[in-house]
Amino acid sequence: MGLPKFVQLIDVGPRDGLQNEKQPVPAEVKIGLVHRLQQAGLTEIEVTSFVSPKWVPQMADAPAVMAGIERQSGVRYSVLVPNMKGWEGAVGCKPDEIVVFGAASELFSQKNINCSITESIERFAPVVQAALEAGVRVRGAISCAMACPYEGDVAPERVQLVARLMRQIGVQRVDVADTIGAATPRQTQAALEAALKHYAVDDISGHFHDTYGQALANTYAALEMGIWNYQSSVAGLGGCPYARGATGNVATEDLVYMLHGMGIETGINLERLVDAGQYISQTLGREPNSRAARALLNRRGVVHA
Repeated sequence: MGLPKFVQLIDVGPRDGLQNEKQPVPAEVKIGLVHRLQQAGLTEIEVTSFVSPKWVPQMADAPAVMAGIERQSGVRYSVLVPNMKGWEGAVGCKPDEIVVFGAASELFSQKNINCSITESIERFAPVVQAALEAGVRVRGAISCAMACPYEGDVAPERVQLVARLMRQIGVQRVDVADTIGAATPRQTQAALEAALKHYAVDDISGHFHDTYGQALANTYAALEMGIWNYQSSVAGLGGCPYARGATGNVATEDLVYMLHGMGIETGINLERLVDAGQYISQTLGREPNSRAARALLNRRGVVHA
């Protein structure tokens, strides 16, 4: 299969990228980040999550962030929803899409949300039904699809199981996620092949972390399979609190630089994207965790945070 001519990116920086930051990030900064991302050409942005402030205090301002966004036509705004209480908090904010999640690793599922894989999907069934009835799209994240911090390598059959269960409850598209960033290209392709048993190529996205420096290589491996949806995080923000040593998602800037260099369109203005990453990085008091961004900023003569 030839490489896609166009790639759709979902920037998860405002949610996945910021949720584990120890210092509080004001709602107006999060809103400013979303605005800068959409000005750069992002048409899918994962904005926030409706979770218990006790467990994720950084996301306690989710309603304020959603209310403060100046929405652009043609941009899809998604939020993570872990349960019915989360859905009840989210529905009034009118998200375009909600995200539910399940792990391909039994141990990760138990340690993350204290239930089995099957039980986790059963819990999400009423959430998915409520969202679909309200005309809200549903995306499912399959975490630890290639490797787990507790179990090691994850068999593709586990990914196939989660994909099948998500399809059965009505999840419309799925993310195949290398949560701890340990996968290599062949593992990535095997996990994607498993998801393709239940979802069409247009309904699968790759979500790769860069702990071992494999995220761009894994993206290329997925491109070879025709996958044209990917998730990334501006400035390489984010990580996984349940996976020790796991670095952030692949930086959106690095992914866009690679794709544009391959002649693949994204609809994203790289210079404006770098500005968005610099904006949030300065707020956090550190350099962007993106090699492309740092190189472009150096070329501009910008002093890093």
